[in-house]
Amino acid sequence: MVDEADWGRYGAYARSMTCRPGEELEFQLVPGPDGLPDGRTVEIFHLNAGQSLLTLEAPADVLRLAVPEDWPTGFYRADFSPGGGCVWFAIRPAASAPRAKILFSIAFTTFEAYNQRGVPGQGLYFSEQPDRAHRISFDRPGARPSTREWDETLMRWLHRTGWEVDFCSNIDIHYHPEILEGYRMLVCAGHDEYWTWEMRDAIEGFVDRGGNLGIFGGNTCWWQVRLEDEGRTMVCYRDPVLDPMAAIDPRRATTHWSAELINRPENTLTGLSFRRGGGCWMDFDDFAEETYEAVFADHWVFAGTGLSDGERFAKGAIGYEVDGVDLVVEDGVARATGRDGTPGSFVILAKAELEHWRKFGQQGRAVMGVFERGAGSVFNAGTIAWGDALDKGDPVLARVTGNVLERFTAEPDVTRWSVLGRAPHLRCMVVSGTRLYGVDESGRLLGRELSRQNLRWTDLGPAPQDAVAIAAPQEALDGQWQGLYVLTEGGAIHFRFATADPADWTELVGAPSGLRNLAACYAGLFAEGGDTLYYLAFADFGDGKDPEWKPLGPAPALVSLTAMTGRLFAIDEEGRVLSRLPSVGAAGWTDHGVGGGSTVLAAGSGQLLGVTEDGTLVSRSAFGPGIAVAVRPDAGEV
Repeated sequence: MVDEADWGRYGAYARSMTCRPGEELEFQLVPGPDGLPDGRTVEIFHLNAGQSLLTLEAPADVLRLAVPEDWPTGFYRADFSPGGGCVWFAIRPAASAPRAKILFSIAFTTFEAYNQRGVPGQGLYFSEQPDRAHRISFDRPGARPSTREWDETLMRWLHRTGWEVDFCSNIDIHYHPEILEGYRMLVCAGHDEYWTWEMRDAIEGFVDRGGNLGIFGGNTCWWQVRLEDEGRTMVCYRDPVLDPMAAIDPRRATTHWSAELINRPENTLTGLSFRRGGGCWMDFDDFAEETYEAVFADHWVFAGTGLSDGERFAKGAIGYEVDGVDLVVEDGVARATGRDGTPGSFVILAKAELEHWRKFGQQGRAVMGVFERGAGSVFNAGTIAWGDALDKGDPVLARVTGNVLERFTAEPDVTRWSVLGRAPHLRCMVVSGTRLYGVDESGRLLGRELSRQNLRWTDLGPAPQDAVAIAAPQEALDGQWQGLYVLTEGGAIHFRFATADPADWTELVGAPSGLRNLAACYAGLFAEGGDTLYYLAFADFGDGKDPEWKPLGPAPALVSLTAMTGRLFAIDEEGRVLSRLPSVGAAGWTDHGVGGGSTVLAAGSGQLLGVTEDGTLVSRSAFGPGIAVAVRPDAGEV
């Protein structure tokens, strides 16, 4: 790169941040104090590969670069000599080129936001400087990425490890949201701080429709900005009192996304927020020793890392700015509260408590996590310095990054089972409301919240003696209350309320001997035993002494039975997930694929939940594209 000590003799900027191969990119040269020096040249570098591609003379004040057809999509830098500084730009993929699965959005708005920092009336910084600018132009020299190369380090790693990636600017997404179509994953990295309303709309829509978002950065989506003059002017007042748009359309005011008048917190998309994060701005050495603590080492994101819960990793990756989440620690497990707008499906994977950063900038915490939004997923590394540590060879970050890329670029698979944490060895399990209940091998009733976080199970007291199955209706019907219904080996149904505390059991009704599985659905109980399905309506409980269980005919050999949204779900002896309508008569069974090794099954909130023989709680979607709906041929028609 041109020696920065020599910058300032003149300058240059690009008329556009991106172009395609075969197109022309125009650079405007800006005279310095002594005009334009003689002997000007420009050298073009492909930063992903670290290659110099060509050197041209620049005799005029406008340089028109005819981009060769064979230049790959990527991040580029034009070095102007003598002393003309550098201009960064991106090349989008050729229109005829096969599309990669990953699109990398480069944060040119953030590059420009820090241009002319501290210069009155010229820069958006410093953020509380009274004479800062409110409107800045891209038509000027000086915009650049961080000298720490937060973005470029990740790009180099992707190139070095063989990932095929297409590139664009975030301004492309603002004006052409259709650019996202056809990609499996969008990557935002480093310091992607300044977003427009249109960018939010485009990226949220991309994720909701099934795209995946990988954020390998921090301080993400912190300020709302507006673009004017066909994208050549960026507006950011920060103080909404000064912004005339606040009186016209408050949602478009240029301030924090979480501000009340906008009411669109960034963490509804990103999962994390700088409101809960931290900044270490005094000296880069101040965060060089920071590390993450693994919170959920069994999660697929950590597969192959060898980490255990509580282990530290990612030294040097926690800085310069980090994003966090409002959390509580229960029984040693951190979980997001959701009070600050973070989605309920957010899973905390790792965290770093950074209260001591109050000496260096802003105290808070760094959090790494993942969650599902609509038909897509979002991973957030929560720190700007991720790419820097990755590029230096951190093996855990390399494995985590690779795991995220592999999962997020794969075709959607709603039949894939995911780990939710550890579980006791359970005889049976059920969902009631927002909690999961199970009876363990020692006959104790256990419970935990229905969450993707790796929460601990709590002891809720003894279950009825010799309990073999458990069910929970979604509502009270025909005189029977909402709660937990347990089937015992001795042939009885017992009841207690579904609470997070111990409670007494009441015996309600008898049951045929040999029943092993139980589900509550369609105003009654379904039970299976001896390969026969039975039904008892709640209205027929009577005094409980001699109930009439109606045999419904043959059933597949089941190992577990449950119900959700008006449908029975089961695991059969071959480890397959089956379902049928709760018809009081012959009905066909539908095969929904493998059961993930589950030996017990529960269902709730659109999920199937199982516990495997090795004590792992797993889940997958119960519905969606790719889940078979063919009726088993040996079971008749619905």
